[in-house]
Amino acid sequence: MARRFVHEHLPYLLARASHALWRGFEGELRAAGLNSLEWRVMATLSDSEPLAVGRLAVEVLAQQPTVTKTLDRLVAQGFVERRADAADARRSLVAITPAGRRKVAPLLKAARAHGERRLAELAVHDGEAMRDWLFALVQHFDAAEPRE
Repeated sequence: MARRFVHEHLPYLLARASHALWRGFEGELRAAGLNSLEWRVMATLSDSEPLAVGRLAVEVLAQQPTVTKTLDRLVAQGFVERRADAADARRSLVAITPAGRRKVAPLLKAARAHGERRLAELAVHDGEAMRDWLFALVQHFDAAEPRE
């Protein structure tokens, strides 16, 4: 197969790798009654302080209006709650509820296991170093070009 531009374009390769690594986990989400954005919201909030909706949108890789609609569904199900921001009355913060923690806990465990299996298929010996490198890449570009 001839190498094309996209085969050397790092942003494309990273996105494609993300999809390839993630493939196979969607069934577990569907079985739990969540879509991928609901999962990303709950997973993000599972070990976070309450977040402003704008910051949450950045974290879950979605547009703020889309996140707001997702939050409406998750609030209605009792998995997350909106709170007033004591520092800024114009903002609301989003936090996971105890019911949300119970819902997402087994999925977090399954997601970790899924990720480890996928890395093992590649014979990656230092998945932690790879994660550290990717996290540093994200931190660098987020600091250089803040989105919130």
